[in-house]
Amino acid sequence: MDLLAGLDPSQREAVTVPGGPLCILAPAGSGKTRVLTRRVAHRIAEGDAEPEHTLVLTFTRKAANELTARLRSLGVRDRVTAGTFHAVAWSVLRQGWCDEGRSAPGLLDHKARLLGPLLGTARRSRRTGSAVGPGEIATEIEWAKARLIGPDRYEGEALAADRRPPLPVDQVAELYRQYEEAKRRQRLVDFDDLLLLCAGAIERHPETAAAQRWRFRHLFVDEFQDVNPAQHRLLEAWRGGRPDLCVVGDPNQAIYGWNGADPAFLSDVGRFFPGTAVVRLTSNYRSSPQILAAAHAVLATTGIATPPPTATRPEGPPVRIHGFDDEAAEASGVAALLRDRRGVDRSWRQLAVLARTNAQLVVIERALRSIGIPCRVRGSAALLDQPAVAAWRRSLTSQRDLALTVALADLDEQLRAVDDDGVDGERSGPLATLLTLGHELLAEEPGATVGAFVAWLLAGQQGGEPDRDEPAVELATFHAAKGLEWPVVVIAGAEQGYAPMSGAKGAARLEEVRLFYVALTRASAEVHVTWARRRTLGERVLERTPSPFLAAVESTGRDDEALPVDQLARVKAARRRVDTTDDPVLTRLLAWRATTARAASVPASVVFDDTTLAAVATIRPRTLAELHRIPGIAPVKAARYGEQLLALVGDG
Repeated sequence: MDLLAGLDPSQREAVTVPGGPLCILAPAGSGKTRVLTRRVAHRIAEGDAEPEHTLVLTFTRKAANELTARLRSLGVRDRVTAGTFHAVAWSVLRQGWCDEGRSAPGLLDHKARLLGPLLGTARRSRRTGSAVGPGEIATEIEWAKARLIGPDRYEGEALAADRRPPLPVDQVAELYRQYEEAKRRQRLVDFDDLLLLCAGAIERHPETAAAQRWRFRHLFVDEFQDVNPAQHRLLEAWRGGRPDLCVVGDPNQAIYGWNGADPAFLSDVGRFFPGTAVVRLTSNYRSSPQILAAAHAVLATTGIATPPPTATRPEGPPVRIHGFDDEAAEASGVAALLRDRRGVDRSWRQLAVLARTNAQLVVIERALRSIGIPCRVRGSAALLDQPAVAAWRRSLTSQRDLALTVALADLDEQLRAVDDDGVDGERSGPLATLLTLGHELLAEEPGATVGAFVAWLLAGQQGGEPDRDEPAVELATFHAAKGLEWPVVVIAGAEQGYAPMSGAKGAARLEEVRLFYVALTRASAEVHVTWARRRTLGERVLERTPSPFLAAVESTGRDDEALPVDQLARVKAARRRVDTTDDPVLTRLLAWRATTARAASVPASVVFDDTTLAAVATIRPRTLAELHRIPGIAPVKAARYGEQLLALVGDG
């Protein structure tokens, strides 16, 4: 087949540019996966790469499976190794231990199993006063190990990074030390250890390095903005200084700094991989021009100039912003929006609600279920936690060394028996998924055992979960939504304190901007943003204000036709004289805008653009109702700046 068919000029360049290392900058919706798979297939077709020596590293098993399927459809019949950093590292380590005649250590699936007894129940969070859970300490340990920070360095590095754990950093460091000792005593490794052990084996043993670099000669890494120092160390161990490397990513979607990722590996790629060629994809195939404009207006609030890609989809409605009195009214409003947008040509699965935190989704989930809208919270049940799969695991607890081929044959017989009983749909259920994944592992490791299979599943589960196909509205956090897309997206709870989160400064504030950009760019056709004026926290009722990002969103939603005909001509004329006018009202408005923008640390156009201020100076509204009718004065901006604008106009 023609592997270059249907590619735009920038995509074609990314697929065909010779040599390496290569960095492909792929903004949201630019066809990243298409370009990556076409480049792999094109190199193999040209004889420039061998499939059995090609490694593609992803961050979820779903992404790895999709990539493998696409390569097959492109004519790559021999198996390319594709998987998460953790899954590939675990496979390499197990094979090495087997070759040495050593048994593999146990894989710790949840840090809480060791941290719970170490932590006890008496420690209280210095932030909330509630008991500290092991998951909170596990998050700190995972950040430290991703950053290659051991227990002895944790205290100093955490303070330098302005980490805010629930306990004093010296106590977290001590728990970290005890956790590592408990693992050693019980001969366990955790997921973070897999990366460090694999990298260490390659770095310390020349024969291991030679074998690994012979096996993996052509390296590809997806979502490179999410790579952390531990993953980068393993990648460099595999690479061994060779130039055959292709990384793909988008610096505007770097949203995992809190978990140890370092976007500098992508944004400063030439420093880490000297001589890297950079190709930027220039078209967006997902979102309407209106959605794309709003997303890039939010990015512009950082003061960092990012050239937006060209939108290829048809025009659509502007991003709509809806304010509600409280969270209950907001949840009901979200339900009404979803119900109105589900039509004969749109199913529930084409709609999504995104929020900054899982806690914000609880009220919305309840409201949707109360009126019969099917929904699911993304991330709530991974494959291994499904009841049928958990029961299968328990039935084999004492048979970890049983050959996987035997266990899968028994599982297949169970499914056949169910099929013979006339029960439909079981072959698409969790046990059928388990069977498919088992055969995937056997293709890589024909002698795999049940224990190896469960460990492989756990390793691949890091960072993602299999898709479920029920027709339901997806509820997800901004983080969980990354990499997904829907025709219609509702972004809920867009308030100061959530977007951005309270206390986010510096790099953390920049990451909050990127998160909102990610949320906006999940949609192809429509985006609705909601916020509540009051929220209840315990026994307190908190007054809320709209997210500062909404001013940027509103600045892209102008509709001149909302103006009366007699005012429309005056406004258009006013736009032509913004830079030369001697109108004292407009002069005052421009001076006020400059002061307001400086105070908020945003570009002046985010407050109001020249056109809007020219319209205000021309029409000279006397009431908020008149102000609302002017393009560019959407409800959020009217609530924030309306009285000031009327006062400035009135002084004239």
